Amino acid sequence: MTPLDKNSETKNMILATALDMVKKEGFESMTIRKIAARSNTNISLVNYYFGSKDQLISEVMKILLSGFHECFKVLEDAALPPKERLKSFLLQYASVIQEHPELLSRILTMGDRLFPSQYEYGSFMQASGFYLIHEVLREITHERQSEVLMTMMMHIFGAVFMPILMKPILETGASLHIAPLEQQIDILFERYFLNN
Repeated sequence: MTPLDKNSETKNMILATALDMVKKEGFESMTIRKIAARSNTNISLVNYYFGSKDQLISEVMKILLSGFHECFKVLEDAALPPKERLKSFLLQYASVIQEHPELLSRILTMGDRLFPSQYEYGSFMQASGFYLIHEVLREITHERQSEVLMTMMMHIFGAVFMPILMKPILETGASLHIAPLEQQIDILFERYFLNN
């Protein structure tokens, strides 16, 4: 193994350890000392690769947010009908959420404490993400008002993603059966786009 491979392996081990800690324990209890101990490295190495706890957290969040970026590509596929593009997008986006539901829940409860990776994602959404979703909704519904399209997007996101985040509570605590995601989206589309 070359020194470069060893450096990359060490950095990835630290990052994987931090991701696991955040998912299980949250951002609040994460310390550089704990990460170093659990990744079998040392505090100096963690600081060398990431500079600070906040920068490491930002890198952890970048892993999650980068998965979301890829999902938007399907919205640009004009070969698919608009409802299929939207459904495919939602399924892909949901699969990213399902990979890290605890992490996403923790990000949502952080309040106004934002990290650079969240600003980067917000910039992406402002620059193209919202536009792509709005355009597909516009094709489906022929709606032109931006405020209405934004509200529709929030309705759809809430209807699709909230059950994913609530699934453990609903199935375990309330003994409810949650339909498979694709079925949920089909039901939503049947009702929401009734006249389209």
